[in-house]
Amino acid sequence: MSIAERKQEEKQEMHQRILNAARKIFLEKGYEKTSMRNIANEINYSPGSLYFHFKDKTEIFQELQKEGFTLLLNQLKVLNSVADPFERLKASGRVFIQFAQENKDYYNLMFMVEETVKNPAETRFTIAQEAINHMCSMIRDCQQQGKFIEMDTDYFTFMVLSAMHGICALFCKDRTTSFINKTNEELMENGYACFVALLEKS
Repeated sequence: MSIAERKQEEKQEMHQRILNAARKIFLEKGYEKTSMRNIANEINYSPGSLYFHFKDKTEIFQELQKEGFTLLLNQLKVLNSVADPFERLKASGRVFIQFAQENKDYYNLMFMVEETVKNPAETRFTIAQEAINHMCSMIRDCQQQGKFIEMDTDYFTFMVLSAMHGICALFCKDRTTSFINKTNEELMENGYACFVALLEKS
């Protein structure tokens, strides 16, 4: 390995160390109370050195969100080979829920930790929109085959995403304990099955 290659590898390793530390701090403190200093303290690194990798905490936060959305979208795209769009839609919901179960930290950062910025429109990234478009496209395919034809595509996409997110949010925020004698897995699996049953009647 050349000196240049070694330096690049070290840079990538430090980049990931910063992201791992930031993920922990954002989840513990929230966006507002997280600073470049306490991220640096987590890995015993000088705060000034972080700026060689990221311009500010917003860039770090959005990098973490991009990682999560990319992971989710890649898992959803595996289902592109499913020919029937309604079967693909139902399977996508299960993938979405499984993603939250297996990647709770990412899910919280993607959907649950509030980011406060001066110009929200300027901080949008295309990967989140791509995930929404992916779901919208599946629903449009369903409509072309006669399902949900009386529904507005955007509103119906919003409803489906809201149902799936609601299941995941209750799990991620530990709001399922009121359902006595039911495990998280039972609630999420059977709750989603009830939602699918309603869709099948549409």
